[in-house]
Amino acid sequence: DSARNGFSFKGIKDYLECYQSGKLTPSQVAKNIIAMLEDCDKSTPPLRAIVQWDREQIMLMAEASTTRYRNKCTLSCLDGIPVCLKEEFKVVPYHHRVGTVYLGTQPETEDATVAKKLREAGAIIIGVSNMHELGTGTTGCNPNRYHKIPRNPYNPNHFTGGSSSGSAAAVAAGLCPVAIGTDGGGSVRIPASFCGVVGLKGTFGRISCHGCLPLSYSTVSAGPICTSVADAAIVYSILAEPDLLYPYGLKQPKATLSDMCAPDLKGLKLGVDWTFFKACDAEVLSACEKAVKHLQSLGASVVEVSLPEMEEVRVAHVICILSEMRDFLQPDFNKHFHEMNLETRASLALASQFTALDYIKANRQRTRSMRFLQEIFSTVNCILTPAVPCTAPRIYESDLLTGSSDMSFTVRSMRFMQLGNFTGIPGLVVPIGYSTAGLPISLQVMAKWWDEAVLLRIGLKLEQYRDQTKKPSIYYDILA
Repeated sequence: DSARNGFSFKGIKDYLECYQSGKLTPSQVAKNIIAMLEDCDKSTPPLRAIVQWDREQIMLMAEASTTRYRNKCTLSCLDGIPVCLKEEFKVVPYHHRVGTVYLGTQPETEDATVAKKLREAGAIIIGVSNMHELGTGTTGCNPNRYHKIPRNPYNPNHFTGGSSSGSAAAVAAGLCPVAIGTDGGGSVRIPASFCGVVGLKGTFGRISCHGCLPLSYSTVSAGPICTSVADAAIVYSILAEPDLLYPYGLKQPKATLSDMCAPDLKGLKLGVDWTFFKACDAEVLSACEKAVKHLQSLGASVVEVSLPEMEEVRVAHVICILSEMRDFLQPDFNKHFHEMNLETRASLALASQFTALDYIKANRQRTRSMRFLQEIFSTVNCILTPAVPCTAPRIYESDLLTGSSDMSFTVRSMRFMQLGNFTGIPGLVVPIGYSTAGLPISLQVMAKWWDEAVLLRIGLKLEQYRDQTKKPSIYYDILA
């Protein structure tokens, strides 16, 4: 924990201090959140971070937590902590719509593994958060009647990023310190970056995706979006373990947080491919280069590495994720085509042009890229890149009506994200500063498979680089 002057987001520790000191109970916090959720929906423009919530459900969980605090028998350090989950997860009793108007016609009767674990930890699930329809884009623009367009708390005229758009907006706006998203092409890390909060994509299979719509089975990982690296570590330590219902992560090594709180970064080697690193806006590059120097000043050494075949990785990742989504959504595409957003139709129509041969070649590329990474990680502990090459894009009037489809932006926004999704390595994005327009800028750290601990260690030090945290223009102080 580092003392900060000026604004700082309220995190897990702040909630726990209130509960343990008796200043507030989880029930009082829940009442505040309900009042704020009502306010969000009435504001102009509406925030649209949480798209389904239920007063009775929130109060039930909060009252149970209040009783546990009174009896001094709390379940975990998430007891009484407000959280939300992306609509891609099944959460009782909400509709599992996954950003569409046609899925989830009945309320859900079974929780996703992640939702179940959060309940068992005593967390208060405040609802499900908005998302890009079927996770098919990186802006978060979803004009359909159930969702509408979530607003970036730093500037409501800008996008949140996607596809875990509502999750990042809810955390940045102070509605909850923890949200859960999924990431198949940057879907946790892009919105976290655009909204100025921390986003962790675990190693493929590390956190169970059972109870998630299986849109792309080889690229998607789940992960937390939080106000701080320490909070991301807490949530990660509770969610990261094998799940018998999710075969991809069964053989994983035990999750640890070893050396996370080491006083410096001595002995760590940070790999940077400068040609790749520099392909971003000037403001983003300047902030990210300074952040790398900060890590060096703490004893880490920067090693130049070459990330081979990144253009091939980009194309192969798109072929894999779109082919798998198209395969899974074939019945939807035939039956619900006219109920989909225009952008979703375009993406799925594009996906139908890929052949079995393309998919096989893309997976051969995956094997090659994983081998290259094995070699790189034998010489460095992690790879550093900017998180996104630009800051959050503007929302135009037409986007509110028909949505937005800008392929060049989608491709560009995923530039530094795809390697992690394609090869399954974990990635962490940490806000390091702001553009002259006041929009957040983040740096990304990636590590070898199952080595989330080193990401969190470096992330803690990266956080100290940001000399001040700017207060978002939409911010609810739940503990006030």
